[in-house]
Amino acid sequence: MKKIAVLSLLLFISNFLFAQHNINGKIIDSVTNEPVSGVTIVLLPTNTTTVTNEIGRFTFKNISAAKTILVTAVGFEKKTFDVSGFKDGQTISLITYQTQLADVVVRADAGNPYKAISETDIKMRGISNSQEVLRIVPGLFIGQHQGGGKAEQIFLRGFDADHGTDIGLYVDGIPINMVSHAHGQGYADSHFIIPETIESTEFKKGPYDAKKGDLVTSGFVDFHTVDAISNNTIKLEGGQFNTFRALAMLNLLDDKAKTKGESWYAASEFRYSDSYFDNPQHFKRFNFFTKYKNKLSEHNILSLSVSTLYSTWLASGQIPDQAIDQHVVGFYGALDPKEGGVTSRTNINAQLLTTLNNNAIIKNQLYYTRYKFDLHTNFTFFLVDTINGDEIRQKEARNLYGYNGSYVHESYWGNTKITTDIGLNARLDVTDSSELSHTKDRYTLLNRIKLGDITEFGGGAYISETFRFNEKFSINAGLRFDQFFYRYNNKFVGDTTLPGLGAYKAHNNIISPKLNFYYQANDKTEVYLSMGKGFHSNDARVVVAVNGFQTLPAAYGTDLGVVFKPAENLLINAALWYIYLQKEYVYGGDGGTIDFSGRTQRLGLDFSTRYQPVKSFFFDLDVNYAHGRSLDDPAGKNYIPLAPVFSSTAGITYTNKNGLNGSLRYRFLADRPANEDYSLTAQGYFVNDLVFNYTRTKYEIGLTINNVFNVQWKETQFDTLTRLQHQTTPVDGIAFTPGTKFAAVLHVSYFFK
Repeated sequence: MKKIAVLSLLLFISNFLFAQHNINGKIIDSVTNEPVSGVTIVLLPTNTTTVTNEIGRFTFKNISAAKTILVTAVGFEKKTFDVSGFKDGQTISLITYQTQLADVVVRADAGNPYKAISETDIKMRGISNSQEVLRIVPGLFIGQHQGGGKAEQIFLRGFDADHGTDIGLYVDGIPINMVSHAHGQGYADSHFIIPETIESTEFKKGPYDAKKGDLVTSGFVDFHTVDAISNNTIKLEGGQFNTFRALAMLNLLDDKAKTKGESWYAASEFRYSDSYFDNPQHFKRFNFFTKYKNKLSEHNILSLSVSTLYSTWLASGQIPDQAIDQHVVGFYGALDPKEGGVTSRTNINAQLLTTLNNNAIIKNQLYYTRYKFDLHTNFTFFLVDTINGDEIRQKEARNLYGYNGSYVHESYWGNTKITTDIGLNARLDVTDSSELSHTKDRYTLLNRIKLGDITEFGGGAYISETFRFNEKFSINAGLRFDQFFYRYNNKFVGDTTLPGLGAYKAHNNIISPKLNFYYQANDKTEVYLSMGKGFHSNDARVVVAVNGFQTLPAAYGTDLGVVFKPAENLLINAALWYIYLQKEYVYGGDGGTIDFSGRTQRLGLDFSTRYQPVKSFFFDLDVNYAHGRSLDDPAGKNYIPLAPVFSSTAGITYTNKNGLNGSLRYRFLADRPANEDYSLTAQGYFVNDLVFNYTRTKYEIGLTINNVFNVQWKETQFDTLTRLQHQTTPVDGIAFTPGTKFAAVLHVSYFFK
């Protein structure tokens, strides 16, 4: 009996171990030997799925019923393996392959309903210039004004996010947004990113991710640069309006280093353009970026990067409609040709990624930014100072110190997979002599408006738990806490918002819960419901002036959406959404004033589709509608100025094995209110762009044409009270910056090892 009992116990243990057979593996790029994250691994015929983590690893708890392992990723060739012959811990090398929608897998635990779109778009469309860096996000529109060296104005989901107030932008974990900036809260100048260095773009709409804090109300965009490059590149561009650009991207280590997990490359660009305005802009930009990555040990990977930007420009500024009507100036002219600026930014970024024996990942990141900004603008001309004009100067020098840390661990509770993500964020902004002044001829001081030093610390902590109960249903619950401390040292005795000289302090904090549901209706359909609270902080100069009262407004949002793939070559993403934003005090960077902004709400529809009827043709379409209103104003006077209502982008991309490739795209932004009662209209536009390339292994020749049909359009528009020189009565009307004319640029690239 004892022998039978022992034998039965051994059989039970054997069956248990067999039933719970685990397996793990790693995915790498065959060219660079770098790990590939986000790869979908499917067990067949059970259709159990998972994705590779940040270091390219995947794990299945139980594969007893599986017979085949399918590995699929956008931009890579599919691979299949028999489970019986797969070695635990095996490394799989993927070969780059033409991007196909057939490789997209709809799965409810991806955690990001936009993952498939972001992966296919950046590989199919590419990024041809710095403005395309932001336009890669469906529904996001940008407008450039005051010269090409200034951050773009951003529109998303019914928000006029100004230069970044209501959208968070990041690159490799470094925040792009500048808080308490001389020009405006959240100012996000992404021009220090060299477009060719971007490997992927992660974006989410709405305030639903616990990892992201300040400024993430309409959403966030996270750019990731490549860890290693497969080829060296020399690129030259030249075109109309004295436009010139030179780019070099070079490997600094040999192929032997790749086998050891080591990579190092450098990229640099210089751009010059007089632009399409009547007055030459003399725009110059220099960028440099280098990134080093080394596998220090089996469990530690170090990444170091340095970037620097320097840019100078003149600006034609905004033109009032009245100046055009009176023939004072042409559509592309300038009323104050002395506008323009100088800006620079240097970033140092260090990241250490550590894997533990339980496959958990710990990330520690330290970053530093040195930033300078000097902008000269004139919005109202002779409205206030009828003799010298209303030119203003906004200036600052900043040191930014930051830390990001996280711990991510996957575990099981029965058959429920639990992913725990815990993190800390901290940033310290220290500015020296942040200035707002009334000037003449740029540097002649007429009178101060603001002058002081800003010290602002923001710290955040979050926990995010994802529960995958089965192949159909997942829940993500997150909680975030953010604390801010502000100090403003007023150096100007005439400051109208503060009682005197000296240091002023304030603090505030906010708790932000998040909840996301993902349901896999079938292998073609994912339904998701997201709810969450986000916020945007405000400028330190208003926080200390009102002692923190109503200066950390919360945004409450919800999304109900679907990701649908009715055919292997057709992908649809659609969402109904709602966002409510609390009332707040706001600092006006152009006037140094404190204003009050009431409650607003926005609701809308986002629709995106991607279609690839054959391998060589790729169609993309985005349609976005937003209905936004102020809740504290009467009907008819409750429009949100400049908030986009209806917009759409679409394109046709062609790729052929013989090297011919290109795309034809359009951007459409409908008319929208320019002021609260809609008595003024910001005119919409419909603009087409064309890209055509001939690409071979060693070289590429290409042509880019912006505004193919040479339409006359207004890129940015504002309701502005202006007075022209010698004009007795000011006029309230639209002031605008014209969009680009027909502009052709030819480029030649050379690729080599």
